[in-house]
Amino acid sequence: MTAELLVSAPNAELIFDQIADALVETGYAVLPLALPPSISEAMFLRIASFEDEVFQAAGVGRADEFQLNPFVRKDEIRWLSTQDPVEASYLAWMEQLRLGLNKRLFMGLFDYEAHFSRYCEGAFYKKHVDAFKGRTNRVLSTVFYLNPGWASADGGHLLMYSDEQGASLEPIARITPLMGSLVVFLSDRFPHEVTAANRLRYSIAGWFRVNASLGAHLDPPR
Repeated sequence: MTAELLVSAPNAELIFDQIADALVETGYAVLPLALPPSISEAMFLRIASFEDEVFQAAGVGRADEFQLNPFVRKDEIRWLSTQDPVEASYLAWMEQLRLGLNKRLFMGLFDYEAHFSRYCEGAFYKKHVDAFKGRTNRVLSTVFYLNPGWASADGGHLLMYSDEQGASLEPIARITPLMGSLVVFLSDRFPHEVTAANRLRYSIAGWFRVNASLGAHLDPPR
């Protein structure tokens, strides 16, 4: 099975099966058509309607270690909230994914957080990992793209790398941020980056979390 899974119908249980299988086999999955089109379109209209002041410059690090560093990342963010019905529909779908993965993989996922990401022309995010082994409760990352008519020449690709010692410095996946595409991957497993966007680029970044005192139960073959 390839990690790039073609999904032609909004069958949630089938999608959850495919994501679970890919996580066990490769540690990541890319699904071109995962969520219902109605959610994708509504979320695109939502982020496109925001005024500039709604966004804040994204930083690196958490809590006391948080800092702005435009040499590392230049995207802007706005956190999702269940108070807005459009955003709530996306979070509800992710809640179903959380339950579906727990049922299939016993990952112990208990929470999900997500924010809109806006990359203006020239914005990027240098290579990084979403979690360091044993140092965070973020265990599963998601990225959902909201870019109609995106072409390869528009840049803004997600490059994913292997963390295996001695692995090639070349990316193992180069993902175009096409409208409706969902990427799911183990947070501490894959260094990744976003190349400079050549036009305005939208996405939603999110993380499933576990109870840090218990940890995750999934340990896919490496």
